[in-house]
Amino acid sequence: MFPFKKIMCATDFSDSSDEALQSAAEMAVYMNAEIFIVHMVPKMHGIPPDPLYTFEGPEQYAQLLKADAERQMKEIIEQRVPKDIKSQAIIRQEEAAEGILHVAEEIDADVIVIATHGRTGWRHLVFGSIAEKVIREAHCPVLVTRVSKTQKA
Repeated sequence: MFPFKKIMCATDFSDSSDEALQSAAEMAVYMNAEIFIVHMVPKMHGIPPDPLYTFEGPEQYAQLLKADAERQMKEIIEQRVPKDIKSQAIIRQEEAAEGILHVAEEIDADVIVIATHGRTGWRHLVFGSIAEKVIREAHCPVLVTRVSKTQKA
């Protein structure tokens, strides 16, 4: 288990998950580990939440969300992951906590790094409960990072 060789970091592309990724990347450098950056595209259970857009259905909306996630993930890896660290992006369409736990099992992660808070508003509250579920059910240690004081202001 220790030193960690497979570090998994969950991201929702928020500032707090960027801090979690920074911690995961530092651990990966120190331990010469591989980093898996994981993002869950929300499952579509009906009409897209934004009435300004028109879509043929939830599947088309989910495809757009996935394409946007792929773009953001590519930027994250290029800009925030040290070049000498092996990294892999994983994007799934699952409920967040369950998906994070599934991927951790699949890749046999040694540790999961996750932020306590994600985006603002309802996502802020929901992501907190996601971190809590991951902590309770993960097969491996979970490192939880908190939002820095400069971000809270």
